[in-house]
Amino acid sequence: MGEVDVVFRKYDGRLHRRAVEVRLGEDEWGTWLGAPIGTEVYYAPAGVSRIDRHRGVRLIPRDGWFTAMFFAPTRSLEMYCDITAPAAWTGPAQVSIVDLDLDVTRSHRGRVELLDEDEFAVHQVSYGYPAEVITQAAESAQRILTASRERVEPFGSHYVTWLDRV
Repeated sequence: MGEVDVVFRKYDGRLHRRAVEVRLGEDEWGTWLGAPIGTEVYYAPAGVSRIDRHRGVRLIPRDGWFTAMFFAPTRSLEMYCDITAPAAWTGPAQVSIVDLDLDVTRSHRGRVELLDEDEFAVHQVSYGYPAEVITQAAESAQRILTASRERVEPFGSHYVTWLDRV
């Protein structure tokens, strides 16, 4: 286990969000990172940092158009899934992720929502997303919405085995 610098950027390359998380391991779904209570998350657009008050675990898939964060039941939100371009590991201690605006969330009570469709529409024009990026992001969001509602892995309960290590 070692620290991993998790760097989210917008499509134009601007820093969006950054945190240092702990590499927990890998399985068939991808690489799992832990975010213990006290993890500092920097939000570049606002220029502020926030300290996490809840344990979390992040899945960086091998080749998917997303990264998913799952939270302990102390937080009302169970899952926050960013729709992204496939993650790029720039070494064992840093992963770079391009955020494509759309997000899928699920509460611990089971409510699943798709967020930020308006932002996605605006950025298609302002950032000039290529047609393939638009298609991949939209299709990924729909697949994850369905999988989250039906609790199909890795959007079921598999994450708990990793969360228990944080």
